[in-house]
Amino acid sequence: MPENIDRRNFLSLAAGTALGVGAGCAAAATRQSNEAAPLTARTNVAGPELTFDFPGLMVGVAEYAEGPTGCTVLHFPKGASAAVDVRGGAPGTIWTDQLHEGDGFLQAICFAGGSLYGLEAATGVSAELFARGGYSTAWEDIALVSGAIIFDFRPRSNAIYPDKALGRAALAAAASGKFPLGPRGAGCSATVGKWLRDPYKSEPAGQGAAYRALGPTRIAVFAVVNSLGAIVDRHGQVVRGHLDPRTGTRHHFTDLPALNGPPVKGNTCISAVVTNQKLSPANLRQLARQVHDSMARAIEPFNTPVDGDVLYAVTTNEVANADVNQFVLAAAASELAWDAVLCSF
Repeated sequence: MPENIDRRNFLSLAAGTALGVGAGCAAAATRQSNEAAPLTARTNVAGPELTFDFPGLMVGVAEYAEGPTGCTVLHFPKGASAAVDVRGGAPGTIWTDQLHEGDGFLQAICFAGGSLYGLEAATGVSAELFARGGYSTAWEDIALVSGAIIFDFRPRSNAIYPDKALGRAALAAAASGKFPLGPRGAGCSATVGKWLRDPYKSEPAGQGAAYRALGPTRIAVFAVVNSLGAIVDRHGQVVRGHLDPRTGTRHHFTDLPALNGPPVKGNTCISAVVTNQKLSPANLRQLARQVHDSMARAIEPFNTPVDGDVLYAVTTNEVANADVNQFVLAAAASELAWDAVLCSF
């Protein structure tokens, strides 16, 4: 690239040349995007947060207020074992093949908005870890980062997405013991309750978390909730989504027989259950399945063809607590998953 041509102008000109001249090109030129906008990563976010005690886990968030959109990083400085459970018909992930059997190893998970474009944020996390490792290219030093995304363009008119720079910023800001709740990080523009159509309305949601200690065993669940379904509380009441603005009431998706059209596309709940309890690959894989199944109590409907639901089960393998077997662990994590969804808005 010639040194006297600004990168944003160069990319804009290149896109125009590739697309040709016409209405589509004009629309692309007027929509605000990462290449055309002066973006600044925001890592100090205000608002409610969960505080917890979990050595071996760090959390970082970064946002582009211009979106708004963002990413959330779970960082395991000493590494962790992970399994992944992918449901629904529209998942978007990076580096999950190795995790399906429960014996995968990773150093970070990146949740992001921006649909498939937001997977770039996970490569930013990898790049930051690469730099921290002195750019070693030894096989055992390759940074292992997985990621999953939500489609968060619906509430906004721009094309801004979490990119590589934002992923790096989120990891650089990662700290222990705090997780921002609500429309923060990857949940900046999340919405829920989109099954029922006009006059019923979806509502903003975000990211939630819950934590419990069982002796030395730590369990935490983190979720970014952008579901087609509505959120249901422990009394069976819809508390977010499927809102009737005429009455202020919310409805179950089974309350009304007609949808007034097919369900809207672009929905997902991405989540992670993290523990320090030592688990075999088989038990870790089963934990992922059971906790993911349990989330159908909190989100109705769940795992639809237009949802890309993904859940990671992760262990830092630091504690062997005989008082917490796999049944107790899964039951506790399943309840925490419901709590995490309920505090996402």
